[in-house]
Amino acid sequence: MSTTCWSKAKKTEEHVKDLEETFSVLREYKLKLNPSKCAFGVQGGRFLGLMVTQRGIEANPLKMKAIIDMKASTCLNEVQRLTGRIAAISRFISKSAEKSLPFFKMLRKAKTFE
Repeated sequence: MSTTCWSKAKKTEEHVKDLEETFSVLREYKLKLNPSKCAFGVQGGRFLGLMVTQRGIEANPLKMKAIIDMKASTCLNEVQRLTGRIAAISRFISKSAEKSLPFFKMLRKAKTFE
């Protein structure tokens, strides 16, 4: 079984208290952690494909770079790839559905490229 948990606290004392509570529950249910997959007291990092920082949850710069570095689409498969990448970061794009609509219309009609 795989479980993910994380805690965000402004003060070290709060973080330590949260960890103590978490470890208590883990012990109660006889669950173990894999030390190589644990990180404690970090300022931020990648989590489930997103960046968790002091400012909150942000788009992963690697995913943004993948979109920016894409070549112009020349076939429907490449448009599908682009829409998938955009969907992965859509929560960070203002009016993403509206801006992505032309791509989805193109896929629905299966138009050819010129």
